[in-house]
Amino acid sequence: MSFFERNREEVARRGYDPARLPPGQYLTDRFPVLHAGDVPPADIERWSLTVEGLVDRPFTLSWTDFKDLPRREMTGDIHCVTKWSKFDTVWEGVDFEEIVSRASPRPDAKYVLQHAEYGFTVNVPLDDLRGGKALLADTFGGQPLDPEHGFPVRMVVPHLYFWKGAKWIRGLEFLAYDQPGFWERNGYHMYGDPWKEQRYWGD
Repeated sequence: MSFFERNREEVARRGYDPARLPPGQYLTDRFPVLHAGDVPPADIERWSLTVEGLVDRPFTLSWTDFKDLPRREMTGDIHCVTKWSKFDTVWEGVDFEEIVSRASPRPDAKYVLQHAEYGFTVNVPLDDLRGGKALLADTFGGQPLDPEHGFPVRMVVPHLYFWKGAKWIRGLEFLAYDQPGFWERNGYHMYGDPWKEQRYWGD
């Protein structure tokens, strides 16, 4: 019996529905740290989030502005492209719909390019961020994000592979056409559905 088969049996023994675990994934209680490059230093006084592109009302939020926005909690399973999954993760932050309501995307805006520290980018269809499906999170498990997990703010999009939510996010650019981000330019799938195992080019 393979490691993945044993792990899936353990998922059932622990009382979870094995159907929650996408194909090719294993359940872990740990929270592995994976990213390209160093953890950027965080300066809350200088941090900002810029919203631009195909919107009627572009704007920039300071840290104080961000913390003043309406907040909500999200509980969801997360699935890393490197095959680990973690169930029932609890995040708190600003619903992406708050950004939409303030920016007023134009009808031709179909995609969002997330911009993060060091020029890192991630592409996601706009529809996959709307309707309560995405959160700009600043807390995990009731505590501020650890620096290695994206402090001060990261995007969380649980129904896609976890890389589709950028750590250390600094900007949201609304676009008419899909534009590959950092990992997508380096062999990762443009969409990243864990249930279809869309990990890499050609999947």
